[in-house]
Amino acid sequence: MANSKKTEAEAVNEEVATAETEAPAEGSTPESIGLQDLQLLAQIVDLASQRGAFRGNELTQVGAAFDKLSTFLAYVAEQNVSDEHAEAESEAPAEAPTGE
Repeated sequence: MANSKKTEAEAVNEEVATAETEAPAEGSTPESIGLQDLQLLAQIVDLASQRGAFRGNELTQVGAAFDKLSTFLAYVAEQNVSDEHAEAESEAPAEAPTGE
């Protein structure tokens, strides 16, 4: 169990380090936040709460923000799956009836 926490923490640390090195240059338009960024934020909040980074009186606000983020990510994932199913159905060739 400790190994899974350690590897998750290492993965989050690597993703944060990668994101920091990809910062836009001054004067250019900054990148928008993508779904992977939001998933990373959810992992960071989860990891920080496991490590005791938040005080007791802050946990309600942190938990509410985490729940909203998790709900949004689940909704987007569900929409992506339903879009993929609809796209797959529309791309599938309709079988032509064979004439006798």
